[in-house]
Amino acid sequence: MRFPHLVGLTAMIALAGAATLAAPTTDPSDPVARGRYLVRVAGCNDCHTPGFGPAAGAIDESLWLTGDRLGLSGPWGTTYATNLRLLLAAMTEDEWVGHARHLTTRPPMPWFNLRAMSEADLRAIHAYVTALGPAGEPAPEALPPGETPEGPVVRFP
Repeated sequence: MRFPHLVGLTAMIALAGAATLAAPTTDPSDPVARGRYLVRVAGCNDCHTPGFGPAAGAIDESLWLTGDRLGLSGPWGTTYATNLRLLLAAMTEDEWVGHARHLTTRPPMPWFNLRAMSEADLRAIHAYVTALGPAGEPAPEALPPGETPEGPVVRFP
C-alpha cells in the first residue's frame, strides 16, 4: 500500500467518531442529564421499561422505568423488573445510595453492576428518575421456585 499513514489516520478518525457517539451529549455537571445518560447506557430500560428492546429503544420517555409484567423465570423462581419510578420516588437520594450499595437481588438483575457505580452516578440516576416523576403500577411480586406465574414469562435454563 502506498499510503499507510492514511489507513492509520482513517482508523483514528473512526475511533474518535465512535468515542464522540458514546460520550454524553449533555452537560456532565447537570445531574438529571447525567442520570438520563447513565440509565440509557447501563441498560436499565432493557428490563425496567416494557417493550424497550423489541422497539429498539423507540419508547416514549414518559414510559421509561415503569417496571414490567413480563416474568423472568428460572431456578430462582420468577422475578419481575421493579417500577423504578415508584421505588425512587419513595426514597431520598441518600436512601437510594444506601439501597443500591447493599442491594442483592435474584437473577437476572445485575445488582453487582449497580453496586459498582460511583456515588455520583447513583445520585445522578436518582435525580433523573425522580425528575421523571412517579408513574405506572408496581411490578408483580416475585414468585418462589415451583410456583407457576400468571402471564408471559421468559424462561431461563
